[in-house]
Amino acid sequence: MSGTSWPEARRIARAAAGALPPVDAPLAEALGAALAAPLVALAALPSYDAAAMDGYAVAGAGPWRIVGRVLAGDPVPTEPLRPGQAVEIATGAPVPPAADAVLPYERTLSANGTISGYVEPGRHIRRRGEDCPAGREVLPAGTVVTPTVLGLAASLGHDWLAVHRRPRVGVVVTGTELLTEGLPAPGRVRDAIGPILPGLLQVAGAELAWTTRLIDDPEAMVEALRRPGVEVVVVCGATSAGSADHLRGALDTLGARVPVHGVQCRPGHPQLFAALPDGRFVVGLPGNPYAALVAAVTLLEPLLGRLSGRRDRPPVTARLAGSVAAHERYTRLVPVTRAGSAAVPVGHDRPASLWGAACADALAVVPPGWTGAEVELLALPAAGATPVPHLAELGGEAGRAA
Repeated sequence: MSGTSWPEARRIARAAAGALPPVDAPLAEALGAALAAPLVALAALPSYDAAAMDGYAVAGAGPWRIVGRVLAGDPVPTEPLRPGQAVEIATGAPVPPAADAVLPYERTLSANGTISGYVEPGRHIRRRGEDCPAGREVLPAGTVVTPTVLGLAASLGHDWLAVHRRPRVGVVVTGTELLTEGLPAPGRVRDAIGPILPGLLQVAGAELAWTTRLIDDPEAMVEALRRPGVEVVVVCGATSAGSADHLRGALDTLGARVPVHGVQCRPGHPQLFAALPDGRFVVGLPGNPYAALVAAVTLLEPLLGRLSGRRDRPPVTARLAGSVAAHERYTRLVPVTRAGSAAVPVGHDRPASLWGAACADALAVVPPGWTGAEVELLALPAAGATPVPHLAELGGEAGRAA
């Protein structure tokens, strides 16, 4: 089989570009982007000595006389507690100076303004900076901003984050035979690739800038590839060598460099990676839906990860539990589900069917000649993945008429 080996194709896509420039984004707009600089604590966490329980802040040995009350949101008391004194206190409220512990309500006996009970010195007080001191680096550059990262950044005093600009992607869906609604008919099929890409791009940290649909026309393909305003153009279909496949000819017309011209994997062999003279990239996906998904995971995700500044993560591996036939020359991408430490093939993995991939949570990378060792797992986008807002201009643009 001709083409680039699967590992080399991934390496080429990952190494083709650098991260896009950093921008300062308010927290509400940073979700899904990658940190362009380490996240540093602007304030200590907690920023003051705080009660960890509802009860009484006490000083010295009991019994204690109640001399006040402190609620969450109150200013930090300036008057130190004296031995034998206590203040009623709420969780999160600032602890008065010289307090030794917080005695929870459920361990307290009270009578006539005096309380008694036992609490170990230092218990139920979160001291300033004990979780994180000011100035500490808590997350490295390249970390994806998840909802949890947003919460952490806010707790450390950030209103804005330095993140890499998200890559903008244009999508070209080709095929005179494709339908966008209704039932398939003789000679006509539903477009199953177009619906995959918006969510996949969002999870990969990119913005969908535009979508255009083309009939099988070479001049229309050239014009679509010339459309500006994006870093990456994804072409669905038209990557093979048939009479209706015009992507390779259009790339030749535009003087593109094509370092990946087919990949030694199944499904997804007729995939393509190219660099246009103006610095933009083209990723060509096969026309069969599952093959297109494999190609997107193989070439598009690594490219977008590098453009968006995401740091590389160590590979995840697992043993395959089930019968999988390896090929002697090419890599297989097999849909699997996780079951403990194992990955279980789900079947239904023919190139034109997304049934197996829809049941799976990862693709197992089965290398040529595999004999049973652990295999790498590539996570598939999930409904709970971090969403990323995309640009306003979405599909519906007509291609050149017949």
